[in-house]
Amino acid sequence: MTIGKFLVRRILQGVFVIWGVVTIMFGLRAVSPGDPATLMLGEGATQELIERVREQEGLNEPIYVQYFDYLQRMVVGDFGYSWRSNREVEAMVIERVPATIELAVAATIVAIVIAIPLGVVSATRRNEPSDYGATMFSLLGISTPNFWLGLMLILLLSVSLGVFPTGRRPVGFGQAVITLIQYGSVYDLLVWLQHITLPALTLGTYFTALITRLTRSGMVDELGKPYVTASRAKGLPSVLVRYKHVLRNTMIPIITVLGLQLGTLLGGAVITETVFNWPGLGLRLIDALGARDWPLMQGIIVFIAIAYVTINIVVDSLYNYLNPQVRDE
Repeated sequence: MTIGKFLVRRILQGVFVIWGVVTIMFGLRAVSPGDPATLMLGEGATQELIERVREQEGLNEPIYVQYFDYLQRMVVGDFGYSWRSNREVEAMVIERVPATIELAVAATIVAIVIAIPLGVVSATRRNEPSDYGATMFSLLGISTPNFWLGLMLILLLSVSLGVFPTGRRPVGFGQAVITLIQYGSVYDLLVWLQHITLPALTLGTYFTALITRLTRSGMVDELGKPYVTASRAKGLPSVLVRYKHVLRNTMIPIITVLGLQLGTLLGGAVITETVFNWPGLGLRLIDALGARDWPLMQGIIVFIAIAYVTINIVVDSLYNYLNPQVRDE
């Protein structure tokens, strides 16, 4: 199978997944209790005004007509208006995307910095205390709920010790970088780092544990291969063999998982953003759920689905381009 056919197949699969998400969201909206027109206008609206809105929004049409109209608008990127704020859903989604991306990328960096060294140490010192410690850390990281960990970090490092702030971040990464370039001041960047540290640690803990286990298993597998024995027999230093050859070969599946998990982090940031009041898509989704703002909920969830599918397609295509054997399976 050529890379072009492989890419077309993945894109078609991704379109099918996105269609499924859109359909499920429409179904949930259709079966949810309450009249959409009443939710839009509030409990104090007159019956005449409610009927007018139902006519304008096509809510009097049969359910299948509403569904196809919903699909047509979604295809052209029309997500409608928020029932709560009467703003375009696209604008409300886009303005929160940078904060969520900042958090997802920061969590990924935390995972890489902590997990890969831990995985290397665990693999090269098997059945030693350091290996047992890394294994225990991985088990705790995978089993610890994000919301509990976030609350514990706030209580310990913010409330008790006062090391990190507890309020919403006053400045974003982009603005902090602009301030650094224009004025040479690192103050905004330091403030941003203070506010993102705890959310990044919370969101990246599970990811860190996963990459630690993946690095360890990959290193153990590579260390048992003949080329490692041959390299050592030639007198090459163990550190050179370990980091230049073994770790390099281990990084191929790790990079794939990093790309795929980045999409997962975009969706999984909902709880973390709520705990830390981080102004991203997750917090906006929770607000929309509380207000039963269906157009905004649909827009956010569909956007997350599109981002997740896109990242998966890109990573999968790159990996299969570099490894044609997987493509032909």
